[in-house]
Amino acid sequence: MAINESEIVDAFTAYLERYPEEAEQLAEPARLLAAKGLDYTCRTNYRMHVTAGALLVRNGAEILLVDHLAYKILLQPGGHVEAEDSTLVGAALRELSEETGIDPDTVVCVSSVPAYIEYGLVPARPAKREPAHHHLDFGFTFETVSGDVGTIQESEVGGARWYPLRQAQERVGSRIGRAVIARA
Repeated sequence: MAINESEIVDAFTAYLERYPEEAEQLAEPARLLAAKGLDYTCRTNYRMHVTAGALLVRNGAEILLVDHLAYKILLQPGGHVEAEDSTLVGAALRELSEETGIDPDTVVCVSSVPAYIEYGLVPARPAKREPAHHHLDFGFTFETVSGDVGTIQESEVGGARWYPLRQAQERVGSRIGRAVIARA
């Protein structure tokens, strides 16, 4: 069963209840989500579509980041939701495993409320026939004790490695800090 509109709206609402100070910066996706019946899981919905990310913390001290090939920056693992994804958390876990080779059985989600939601403009990619469009990225926090990186998804990432939390936050942004505090 595919991710449904109500799960997206419920996750968005729960996030804003936890972080009401972000309501203004998320006003546009809130407006778009209020328009019922639009499939925000469809990658070709260029008004906005949903992506899912994973903040994977190892032993409370490190976070796993990937070298994202398309954007040429360091990011948390994540990507587009797929038709076979039944939950946003499941999509984030699938993307984590696909991109980094991490065994999903060694990972535990620590909160059903997203640790971050980001609304961002994605530049046009003519080679993929994609115009500029917006992603609404839902990021969830996961923990692991071992979390050995396996075979990476070379078509999307140039590498995956563990970074101390402070260094990761300096390089990627404030959402990394929420990886440690986002629980419940």
